Amino acid sequence: MGAFVAEMWAFLRARKKFWLLPILLMMLVFGGLLVLTQGSAVAPFIYTLF
Repeated sequence: MGAFVAEMWAFLRARKKFWLLPILLMMLVFGGLLVLTQGSAVAPFIYTLF
């Protein structure tokens, strides 16, 4: 996983694509929320955010 992050950072830095960073971070956050809402005890608290 760390190698992937390092390679992604190198790609963003070399190609000056820093505008992709917020998009990738938001996709990661929403993906994490989807994983947490799959039958966990945290799900009712996440639903109240939306």
